[in-house]
Amino acid sequence: MNLFGGGGSPAPAPAQNPTGTQTSIQREAPGIESRKLALYDEAIQLAKEPLEVPEYQVAGPAPLEQQAFQMAGQTGQGQNTATAGIASILSGNLLAAQQPDIDAFMNPYQRYVVDEVNRQAAMKENQLSAQAIQSGAFGGGREGVAQAELENRRLGTIGQLQASGFQTALGAAQAQQKFQTDAALSTGSKLLGAGAQQQAMQQADIAQLGQAGGLQRQIADRALAAQRQTEVARQYEPFQRMEFAKGIMTTLPTAASTITQTTGPGTNPFAQALGTGVTAYSAYQMMQPGQKTGTAGQTSDRRLKKKIKHKSVSKSGYNIYEFEYNWSPQKYTGVMAQEVEKIKPSAVSRSKYGYMMVDYSQLDVNMERV
Repeated sequence: MNLFGGGGSPAPAPAQNPTGTQTSIQREAPGIESRKLALYDEAIQLAKEPLEVPEYQVAGPAPLEQQAFQMAGQTGQGQNTATAGIASILSGNLLAAQQPDIDAFMNPYQRYVVDEVNRQAAMKENQLSAQAIQSGAFGGGREGVAQAELENRRLGTIGQLQASGFQTALGAAQAQQKFQTDAALSTGSKLLGAGAQQQAMQQADIAQLGQAGGLQRQIADRALAAQRQTEVARQYEPFQRMEFAKGIMTTLPTAASTITQTTGPGTNPFAQALGTGVTAYSAYQMMQPGQKTGTAGQTSDRRLKKKIKHKSVSKSGYNIYEFEYNWSPQKYTGVMAQEVEKIKPSAVSRSKYGYMMVDYSQLDVNMERV
């Protein structure tokens, strides 16, 4: 009997024992199944390897912040200036409480003027005595009256000179005292203001350094966070590649084969061998050129294909290509999903990984193995 050719009567069904057990196993095509098992083994091995997740890191104080800390620790800024100002104010108050130094402003020529007044008065007195002698009235009442008047004029003149000099000296001494007092008070006030300004400037410098240092620390924190994210991404990159490979495997065109195992007494060995031969022949036929694959949801994304050659155009205007998938040397003929989407969008869908799939049942083109 010819098992793989045409003609002849069909093979009789295998005799089944009512008490036997039949198990049907659905399996992938051999090449695809081996690749999936290899991917599974790699995933198990990868899962056994522990991940070295980097620790979280926080940036320490920036250089400018450290400088601000040092400045903040230096107390007494402007203290010396303020102390000098207080001393100047106290000195001014003491000057204001003292008597003015009149002697320092007495006119040094006033004594010469007084001496001249006394000299002229003495000369006048001598003249009066001489006149009294000549007139025979020396020592008389008239001479005494004249000398008394002369003395009064002398004393009056000297008193006026001294009073005038005293008032002038007093005014000058008071003006000098006021000037020195005002100068001391003004200087003290300015020094106090300068000390306060020095403290304010230091506080402003500390605040500015702290703000700029805070920006530096933020940049350092972001750099550490980016470094950690990069390291985490590097640790998980093998898992992403595994997930990508899984996505590719789930969209592979597949041809399932069925293996039927029957256990129990009463099975015809010849019929069992014949059934196995027919199944093997079916699998063999599916791998031959010119055989059609399934029609619904076939992966036809141009990104997953290589060695693409244009072959012809269908009656509906679809370009037909010969190509290979990136993971297999097997050649196929079919369409490109990107082109089909422009003509008939309803025939195109996307997998959960973003790759385009074509429902060939809506086209006048079939995907075939070459």
